Amino acid sequence: MSRISDQRILLLVISFSASLQSTTILSEWKKCGDQECETAMSRVHATTDYLGPDCRYLNFKTGEEIMVYSKLSRKNENLWIGSKGKDFGYFPKDAVKVEEVFTVEEVEVLTKETDFLCLHGHKYTYE
Repeated sequence: MSRISDQRILLLVISFSASLQSTTILSEWKKCGDQECETAMSRVHATTDYLGPDCRYLNFKTGEEIMVYSKLSRKNENLWIGSKGKDFGYFPKDAVKVEEVFTVEEVEVLTKETDFLCLHGHKYTYE
């Protein structure tokens, strides 16, 4: 009986540590097209397939169109944030090619902890 209890505790610890890792702040700053980061900055096409490490990331296939809403800055400048259909998330800027720029003026704003939440088994959707 205690062996089963030990295994459950171990699984709980592993699950908890994975949860903490998936809420890691990727950057304290991001660049947006407006203060609220609601305006699309550009339209890009995927140049490669991409499968992110957790639900905070946007998965896509080569050739798919993505709308970019913000870009992490200062730390992790290689990650952009955008949407494909109703899916929303982070992706590496090197995996896409800019097709159309909607705004050249970028506003740098602080990120929020909620920008980096990952709900296991669920995806962010952009409404």
